[in-house]
Amino acid sequence: MALDTWLIYLLASIGLSLTPGPNSLLALTHGALYGARRTLFTIAGGVLGFSALIALAMFGLTALLQTSASVLTVLKWVGGAYLVWLGIGLWRSPALHLELPADDAGRSNLTLWRQGLMSAMANPKVLLFYGAFVPQFIDPQRGLLVQFAIMAATFASVECCVEYLLARLAFRIRPWLARGGKGFNRCCASLFALIGIALPLSR
Repeated sequence: MALDTWLIYLLASIGLSLTPGPNSLLALTHGALYGARRTLFTIAGGVLGFSALIALAMFGLTALLQTSASVLTVLKWVGGAYLVWLGIGLWRSPALHLELPADDAGRSNLTLWRQGLMSAMANPKVLLFYGAFVPQFIDPQRGLLVQFAIMAATFASVECCVEYLLARLAFRIRPWLARGGKGFNRCCASLFALIGIALPLSR
């Protein structure tokens, strides 16, 4: 992967990780309930799930790319349109409100890990998103396995940092989300739309 492409992917991964979703909400909730250290198990499960989805999206495209070189171009345009559509949906979505269960009992670290994994894997929109997101950065002239390793490691590192930060700031971020969550959603929505428009136009 070229350095400039990786830098764009890094920026996009940061924007994706900062976007409110099931795993970020789970990190917030578990951080408030169990503390940041135990929430690392939740984060590890989620990162494993995301890595599996990235692999599925990338290697599932291999047969299509071998069938026709123009498939990648079509997927980039379709994927770009989907990213813009997601941005529009996020722009219109209400602010995220965090509700903590009052009667939540203590759970094992394995349970926290499993919840993080299932939160990432059980959302069909995540797979659709990666199906649109990953093709924007695939270089068919380079090895797919190496590109997967770079993409998965980059996103995993970013996701770990963001979710761990959310877990540590769980109580502090709750009132901010209630007041400024709508504006935060719109900033992330604008980033999605810009990526969806710009990337299909790039080489």
